[in-house]
Amino acid sequence: MFSLFKSKKNSTEKNPTEDNSNTESWTSKIRQGLARTRQNFGKQLSSLLGSRKIDEALYDELETILLTADTGVNATNWLLETLRKKVKRDALSNAEQLKGALQETLVSLLAPLAQPLDVTTKKPFIIMITGVNGVGKTTTIGKLAHYFQSQGKSVLLAAGDTFRAAAREQLLAWGERNGVTVIAQESDSQKKSDPAAVIFDAVNAAKARDIDIVLADTAGRLTTQLHLMEEIKKIKRVINKALPDAPHEVLLVLDANTGQNALNQLKAFDEALGVTGLVLTKLDGTAKGGVIAAIAAQYPQNPPALRFIGIGEGLDDLRPFNAQEFVEAIFD
Repeated sequence: MFSLFKSKKNSTEKNPTEDNSNTESWTSKIRQGLARTRQNFGKQLSSLLGSRKIDEALYDELETILLTADTGVNATNWLLETLRKKVKRDALSNAEQLKGALQETLVSLLAPLAQPLDVTTKKPFIIMITGVNGVGKTTTIGKLAHYFQSQGKSVLLAAGDTFRAAAREQLLAWGERNGVTVIAQESDSQKKSDPAAVIFDAVNAAKARDIDIVLADTAGRLTTQLHLMEEIKKIKRVINKALPDAPHEVLLVLDANTGQNALNQLKAFDEALGVTGLVLTKLDGTAKGGVIAAIAAQYPQNPPALRFIGIGEGLDDLRPFNAQEFVEAIFD
């Protein structure tokens, strides 16, 4: 039923389609990737926080800017309350000083999300990847494969999305591009196979081949599709049968363009699967990067780990989240 597709290309060979972005600093790339957010959010802030004095009118305008950047009510209220305390404590007198205080406050809010993923604790390390339709799961898998390979890890891909017609071919293309093995359903199979069975087969193949990391794709599903949410719970149970204590990471992929709806997706998938990490994609395509702050404020006691952010189309444009770099990149 299932086939193992191995790329003919050596995994250590430099990919000719890969851009020369590794010569460009990540700081420069993240500024470029977040240009839309900076032009919207950053320029509004610069316009507001000029030489004005700090008063209630300024706080009101700042509140509007934060809310329109998808920061959310909880995060906006926390940021403004913290800023008021800083202004009083440090005797800040003008808006330019407030801008620096806002940067510091944002970093303190987002820093708990910055928890790098450690894949060295288990072998094979099984990463189950999920999310709603259209967030870019398969593309994210391809970029993750590239990222882990750059760290010297061996990777295997599991084509667990057996429902979308092009999903198998898309993942096979990423496997070819990265030079990694893909476990997938036979293309001439008469019916769609059980996605859990495909991933079960992939986990066993990884154990037999001494693979470091398995990236398991799953079909996109809306949180309101209860039968599909039950199916994804089954996938997780089957992975656990194939390898006790797996999956070791349940990554939820979120599209930055969905704004506050990302919080609803996180809540639903966390209740179903116990999400351990997030990937926020398409930050380069939105002028409202504040959703990260909204996520942080939603979980003040136990924030989810934002493992990676995507800020472009290139293979190297998916990187671990760094709060300081992110905040610096969105300020004009």
